[in-house]
Amino acid sequence: MSPGIAVVIVTCNSEETLDECLLRVRAAEGVVQVRVVDNGSADSSLSIVQRHALADARVRFIANADNPGFAVACNQGAADCDAPWLAFLNPDCFLPPDALARLRAHAQAAGGALVGADLVDAEGRRDPAARRRDPIFAAMLLHPHRARLAIAPDPAQPLQPVPAISGALMLLPRAAFARLGGFDPGYRLHVEDLDLCRRAREAGIVVACANDVQVVHLRGVSSRGRRLFVEWHKHRGFWRYFRRFEAATRPRWQRVAVALGIWLHFPLALLRRGRAGAAATGGAA
Repeated sequence: MSPGIAVVIVTCNSEETLDECLLRVRAAEGVVQVRVVDNGSADSSLSIVQRHALADARVRFIANADNPGFAVACNQGAADCDAPWLAFLNPDCFLPPDALARLRAHAQAAGGALVGADLVDAEGRRDPAARRRDPIFAAMLLHPHRARLAIAPDPAQPLQPVPAISGALMLLPRAAFARLGGFDPGYRLHVEDLDLCRRAREAGIVVACANDVQVVHLRGVSSRGRRLFVEWHKHRGFWRYFRRFEAATRPRWQRVAVALGIWLHFPLALLRRGRAGAAATGGAA
């Protein structure tokens, strides 16, 4: 019998998708523990989790009074369970019954890898974050047109090694997670997945996307009404990532240029997100 999987789900005003997410997690093969960590939801997320916990002893929840961040909550959930495999799952991801078991098989075959899935939206469009390059900020300044991080799927590789996968769904051995020290709690929202993947590779752990395991990911459901919060912490996360992995090898002028580039991009990204939100709700752009 294969070792069990603990699923950690971090919620924050996630009522729109959480019930379906938990129903699918509970029906997924190999799941022996489910930990839901709620970051100060003001909607019905907690009551949804309570209902599932009453129906299934594998489900437990941790309710944070405020929002300490995604990385902190993931670490809390991981610390509250003991299964030998850990899966971190967004509440807007819907698992097929065999998805986690197949990811575990891929990870085992690759020597205890950190693996993700082929993420698609409700219309089947691929999520570009499922396979990514490392951000190289100095190169982005010199060649902005090459700044895209997305990597195309390789249909010839069921398990495609890539520099980074999406934090919406990650599976790895608990021992590997402990060896890495978990997620860096200095990231509040976004970029913590890029950081974990880079540290995993530096530690000799394979990072890969399972191209033959497809999971629906309805991106950004719980962040639609928090544009400023999301963009601020995304840009802050990229600055932290740059300081951690690149700054020491760059001349001062490049460090200054990267800082300016990140923070000048912030209002542009906020405006773009606002226009996208208006278009999605039928408002004027």
